[in-house]
Amino acid sequence: MILLRKAKESDIDAIQEIARITWAPTYVPIIGQEQVDYMLEQMYNKGVLLEQLLGGYVFLIAELGSKSVGFAAYSVEDTERKIYKLHKLYVLPEVHGKGVGKLLINEVLDKVKTAGGSSLELNVNRHNKAKDFYLSAGFKIKETVDLDIGNGFFMNDYVMEKPLSGPESGL
Repeated sequence: MILLRKAKESDIDAIQEIARITWAPTYVPIIGQEQVDYMLEQMYNKGVLLEQLLGGYVFLIAELGSKSVGFAAYSVEDTERKIYKLHKLYVLPEVHGKGVGKLLINEVLDKVKTAGGSSLELNVNRHNKAKDFYLSAGFKIKETVDLDIGNGFFMNDYVMEKPLSGPESGL
């Protein structure tokens, strides 16, 4: 059985390990090892993760037995318009197809809707097959962006959005 729980500071090592394991097969073919190494260091070092954890990001950990097998992180992006952003969602390759990702995204959507969120947005690399996962979860492509992340690297993403109220929400 898959258990979801809110992450604590003691989960940072597990979050880093899941990111390290999932990023190589996902992103090296798309952006190369050098950019993967750079982005992991920029986005998943302990200081950054701790700052996010203490600064309003909600991290959810998915566990199968006693093993952490996935995580998601989200926060409020625009308090006035009640737009939330899914910053991270990664699941170990060994449990792909077992519903872990679906459970995580549905939990995030439920939490955001309960908090009064109007929509959930996310960025996904245009060549990442996770884009199809998000489309199947009801997200739509809102825009295409090329984000300069430093060191000569760019994130070539789709910004995707799922309304959580109104006729397009599907809820």
